Amino acid sequence: MRRDGDARPSGGGRPLPLEHSILLTATLCLLAAGAVMVYSASSPQSLAGGGAATGYLIKFVGYGAVGLVAMRLLARYGLDGVRRATPALLVSAFVLLLAVKLPGIGRNVNGARRWIGAGPIQFEPSELMKLALVLYAAHVLSSGRMTERRLQAMLRPLVVTTAAACGLVVLQPDLGTAIILAFVVVAVMVAAGVPLRTLGLLALGGLVLVIIFAVIEPYRRARLTAFLHPWAHAAGSGFQAVQGQVAIGSGGLLGVGPGQSVQKVFYLPEAHTDFILAVIGEELGVMGVCVLLFLYGLIAWAGLRAARAARSTYAALVAVGITSLIVGQATLNVFAVLGLAPLTGVPLPLVSYGSTNMVVLLAAMGLLLNVAGAGRARLRALGTPGAKPRRSGDGGDDDRDRGGGDGRARRAGSGGGRRAASAGR
Repeated sequence: MRRDGDARPSGGGRPLPLEHSILLTATLCLLAAGAVMVYSASSPQSLAGGGAATGYLIKFVGYGAVGLVAMRLLARYGLDGVRRATPALLVSAFVLLLAVKLPGIGRNVNGARRWIGAGPIQFEPSELMKLALVLYAAHVLSSGRMTERRLQAMLRPLVVTTAAACGLVVLQPDLGTAIILAFVVVAVMVAAGVPLRTLGLLALGGLVLVIIFAVIEPYRRARLTAFLHPWAHAAGSGFQAVQGQVAIGSGGLLGVGPGQSVQKVFYLPEAHTDFILAVIGEELGVMGVCVLLFLYGLIAWAGLRAARAARSTYAALVAVGITSLIVGQATLNVFAVLGLAPLTGVPLPLVSYGSTNMVVLLAAMGLLLNVAGAGRARLRALGTPGAKPRRSGDGGDDDRDRGGGDGRARRAGSGGGRRAASAGR
């Protein structure tokens, strides 16, 4: 009998599901595109600094190789070990976030204190916190039947933990990553069937906090003003946003050609990290940007399809959380570069240069591939009051639906209220 989360084919060597192949193909295509564009975007900066043109490319490939090994291991073996290690992973992420603020341990780069390490080896704890929160939220919300009383018991530690993590990240300061942390936890809540009223109250509270944090810091107020009127601040706070728009506009439909970007040489800061999409738009044009967005769309479709077919509630919530992490981060970066959102400093997943982000996201993709390779049964609405709990092989999760075989979502009880759409609908 196959264990929950095992990605190996079953039943006489049947091929893995379509979503598994799509996820793997899209990931490798994004990595290949990232390697090419990181080399193109970083080579002028490396040469100007007296280094080799391939300096960032070599690092990108090296960290990508480490991430691919982690992805392979996590895709091959079950989710049981990862679930057992979630408390330790979450505690480690909190300890590292606190260590960032200690003198001699944390590193200050461009006014932000987000990294631990020295020289070429640096680690960003907030990236680890993204994956830790996804796994923790999935564990908490799949731990039993979601009655009204049980819902309160589940949400209280989850909300407190998420708020603490977001608060530590904001203090670095890194409001963009804090927004991503909150977003992925809300996405897992939606998939778990948390009532819309509860979600609305949490979202309203989060929005108020984001506005407060955005206006209390002068540089964040400047970014917000630049977002509203970037060309009026083209020589100051709106410089990067304007140059990104100029780069994309200069590319037209088909671009000026690979390696031919002018903006990356003289004008565009952080061209190989946060604003690599602008270089893609200039060199490969709108068509290149559309191909990139199509690959992220494939990950979104295949990831949610894998969640729908997952064999346990925990696996489904992990799939939803990881899919939301990758697609949400990509959306925020694209919106910022296109001038549709304030600048947040969030990299483009699997394409931008960033050691920790690369390794963590590839490890997360390994878990998503694990779910996609093992899930074949359809998933019902998760956590609806009055629904019979599924049983798990390890006693900690609900593995199979025992309330009928037509795959339709159950109705909430009379006191349950309206429910958010789950991953299985």
